Amino acid sequence: MKTRTPVNGGTIQHTLERGAEKATVAVHDTIDSAADATRPALDHMVANAHATVDRAGVAATHAAEALGIKGDQLNDSSQRIIERASVYVRENPVTSLGIAVAAGYVLSRLLSSR
Repeated sequence: MKTRTPVNGGTIQHTLERGAEKATVAVHDTIDSAADATRPALDHMVANAHATVDRAGVAATHAAEALGIKGDQLNDSSQRIIERASVYVRENPVTSLGIAVAAGYVLSRLLSSR
């Protein structure tokens, strides 16, 4: 059996164990300090990310509302145009037929040249 060699009132093994324990505690303290130092920055980044998503959601909602309003306006305009055209055709059937024939002729000439 080997005998332990005392070093400063203890064994080498005991000294190494204490050194390892101190190193472990020091590393844990360093990790905790690093986490504490980065936590405010991380919290700030998370808050900014949430705020950005909220702003994007609000912008998308406004865009959807604006598109809905413009779509309704376009539908109303097309209904008015169709109504006016129907009234004009009823009141001026011969002129309407002439305009339709002339438009057809012009379109056929434009499309046949290609």
